[in-house]
Amino acid sequence: MIDVVLNEAQRRAVEYREGPLLVLAGAGSGKTRVLTARIAHLIIAHGVRPERILATTFTNKAAGEMRRRVGGLLNRDPTGLWIGTFHSLCARLLRREARHLGFTPQFTIYDEDDRLALIKRLLERGGYAQRAFPPRQLQSIISGAKNRLTTPEELGAAAEDRFTRVAAEIYHEMDRALLQANAMDFDDLLLHPLALFREHPDRLEYYQQRFDSILVDEFQDTNRAQYLLIRHLGQKHRDVCGVGDDDQSIYSWRGADIRNMLDFKQDFPETEVVLLEENYRSTQVILDAANAVIAENQIRLGKTLYTSRAGGDPVVTVSAADERDEAEWAAREFRERTATDHHGYGDMAVLYRTNAQSRAFEEAFRRASVPYRVVGAVSFYERREVRDLVAYLRLVVNPADDQAFLRAVQVPKRGIGVATLRTLQDAALQWSHPLLATAAIADRISELRPLAKQALQDFAALIERLRGLLPDAPPAAILERIIELTEYEAHLQQEGFEGLERMENVRELIAAAAEWSEEMPGEEAESLLEQFLQTTALMSSDEKTAGDEEGVTIMTVHTAKGLEWPVVLVAGMEDGLFPLSRATETPEGLEEERRLAYVALTRAQDRAYLSWARQRRRGGQLMPGMPSRFLRALPPEDVEERRTSGMFGGEAFRRPAEPWIDEATASQDTPRYVKGEHVYHRKFGAGVIRALAGQGRGLKVTVEFDDAEVGSKQLMVEYAGLERSWEGA
Repeated sequence: MIDVVLNEAQRRAVEYREGPLLVLAGAGSGKTRVLTARIAHLIIAHGVRPERILATTFTNKAAGEMRRRVGGLLNRDPTGLWIGTFHSLCARLLRREARHLGFTPQFTIYDEDDRLALIKRLLERGGYAQRAFPPRQLQSIISGAKNRLTTPEELGAAAEDRFTRVAAEIYHEMDRALLQANAMDFDDLLLHPLALFREHPDRLEYYQQRFDSILVDEFQDTNRAQYLLIRHLGQKHRDVCGVGDDDQSIYSWRGADIRNMLDFKQDFPETEVVLLEENYRSTQVILDAANAVIAENQIRLGKTLYTSRAGGDPVVTVSAADERDEAEWAAREFRERTATDHHGYGDMAVLYRTNAQSRAFEEAFRRASVPYRVVGAVSFYERREVRDLVAYLRLVVNPADDQAFLRAVQVPKRGIGVATLRTLQDAALQWSHPLLATAAIADRISELRPLAKQALQDFAALIERLRGLLPDAPPAAILERIIELTEYEAHLQQEGFEGLERMENVRELIAAAAEWSEEMPGEEAESLLEQFLQTTALMSSDEKTAGDEEGVTIMTVHTAKGLEWPVVLVAGMEDGLFPLSRATETPEGLEEERRLAYVALTRAQDRAYLSWARQRRRGGQLMPGMPSRFLRALPPEDVEERRTSGMFGGEAFRRPAEPWIDEATASQDTPRYVKGEHVYHRKFGAGVIRALAGQGRGLKVTVEFDDAEVGSKQLMVEYAGLERSWEGA
């Protein structure tokens, strides 16, 4: 047996081998331990070969951690084990089977930007104005249709308005364009295996025989396509283990369907269900709060978390004046915690419902010299110079990739403008050729100027020269050759200091490619470059960070799922923000928001704070705030209520007579201002506060406005409608 400590429920989940298994794993109950131990147990105790095990999860980070842990239990690398995200595993399968679907194994994976650019091209080709048919809205409709397994024809037939009919048309044209470009988007990576199994039953039978055991992490987050893939592959051996938590199903907006957990029991009626309810993360006080919140949901399979960590610090609710006051309070509190507790800033996190909330915390933490890092920031692979060079790499691997061509051919500038490219695209469409192949015979396009013809043919020759490096050269060597042949460094140097910084990113890309080659030898792809490009294309946003690695983590609750910290602040707990207004329009939407609150609370190990603001700037407007309805569910005996001293002058907090109906004093409704603060008035413009007088609703400020003709004015704060000027803060 494997050498790992398990409780009774965990051990049953690890050792059960009598058929399908559904493990309902509560937050912090050790699901990763169970998954990795089950994989190792299959190999050690039952002699299942690693290459006959398929394990899926939702992030590259989680997949890497699972592989590392399995290797630790086996005391060797689990070579051959199929473990990774759904998208990466499907890409791996499709590299092998691409020719059955009309693609080559060198197909390109289009990210959201590539797909958006393609939609814009198709709109232009169809004569549709982007103002009337916004590409992002079309992209959302098309992606939603794909997640529901709806074809372009079905989408068009069900359309009740012109916008949806145009979306169906673009969807149809996009499928054709992707096939011609030998490319797939993220949705296609899930849909094409289903098409393969439908059109080639022998390939389905092969993979059903290939995998003896299937394990699915985060089962509650699967969409319909992912669930059908698992159902198809598991029908033969029926050794399918789904591990998930219906109370943490928070991704319906990207197609996740909580009903998959219910359907699993119908499709595999002999399923055994194991509950993991013992939490190893949080104090009992935090769990009591989380259990109370989620108990109000009606659609759930049901479980109650408990822990051996009895008691704990109370859950703290904090009312602030506005988002700036909220963030400044957080900075002070975190500084105090580092001074009085054993926690460092890296042990703390601020979680919020929307990305827009991060700015106030970033600014407050900078002013207070509190180190922080933002997760979900601009990815390294999304930077302009990196995307430029990756476009070259994509074109080297896949000469049919028109999106990569359009980016690479214009960087560095080589005398190929918009008019030239439009003429080239028309010719390519007429001849049914990819753009690169058309560029190679640009001398046959009579509409082009001689210099443009030569530039296009020179570019095509350059790519062909680089293709000569395949398949032996590692990605780093090909990158260096691209930079040399295109004089890319000289191109960046023309941008001055910013160009020098961008060149540092280029060098980092080369270093990353070299490091990748050392750690990840190619298995499935025909060249290392193909697999490197697949790795970069499948980088997920929740693995992108910016800032101080030892600082306070700042991120959305969605991104925080699966993570934990000793100290957690959940900010913006106001109705209309958390839960979001639009989510409260349906019972299903409200229940998902409540699950999101449950996820947020269960990220905390030792201390949990929940803050809300009495007013908050949203969409340029200063809006009044009311405490979130989720706060009402908190057990009163486990809650400590605070309000920021800056706003309330240190008065004792008074709990409202009616739950969460505020009977605060007049001064509590007045924003806090200080001398020297920059403000904005809708009529008089920007200015600086020079003096304050009075208090509460009688508070007056003297503002010296930037406009000399306006000068200084004394204003009643209650009626002035002042806004803080962030530019001057």
